[in-house]
Amino acid sequence: MFFLLVLFQVMCYTELKLICWVYLSETEEEHLRKANTMADPRKYNLILDSLQKLLENKKLQTISASEIAQTAGIGKGSIYYYFPSKDAILEALVERNYEKPLTTAKTLSSQTDIPPFTRMAMIFQACRNASTEYLKSGEKSGVGAPEKALLHQKYMNHLISEFKPVLAEIIQQGINAGEIHFDKPEVLAEIVLIVLTVKMDNTIVPSSREEIEETIAGLVSLVEKGTDNPPGSLNFLMA
Repeated sequence: MFFLLVLFQVMCYTELKLICWVYLSETEEEHLRKANTMADPRKYNLILDSLQKLLENKKLQTISASEIAQTAGIGKGSIYYYFPSKDAILEALVERNYEKPLTTAKTLSSQTDIPPFTRMAMIFQACRNASTEYLKSGEKSGVGAPEKALLHQKYMNHLISEFKPVLAEIIQQGINAGEIHFDKPEVLAEIVLIVLTVKMDNTIVPSSREEIEETIAGLVSLVEKGTDNPPGSLNFLMA
């Protein structure tokens, strides 16, 4: 296990420096925002849609709360009823775009009749679909490189922090069933998610297709050996 972790750190040091900062815990501010969401979901989502639309042609730092309100066709006061700041709107937009795969992951975590590796593959496919849709929308917009980097960073941080406990639970179930041989499910979940999200995103550390495939193949081989699982059991990471 120690050998596995050391090799992982060497392979992903650059990526880890960029995204492995402290995961955000749910604050009172977030509790309040979620409560306000229930007041009028239509208006809440209208605000998110408006920011997303503005980001297609403007830099994030130039967009004001007033402009978001104007685009949404609502009063500026409504913005602050649902969100305390522009950054909070951006965070909510990130969360919404990954709501579907996260719901899929949470549902699969309780379906113990499905093998753990199969459930992991289904979760990662849902993540890829969500990420692909986002990347396509970004290609059609005029958003500059700094805005894209910021949004991608927020996407990855949200993805890792939200999916880690769900994935760790599935891994723990596999350990209990004797299908996965590893005594630290949280560590394994984080290793897989960090490398996968960085390479799936491919904007923070741009790589060629061949380099991405080589990195993922190395990760697959490393984790399979470290968890004493047969070759090919983690091939879904390369799909």
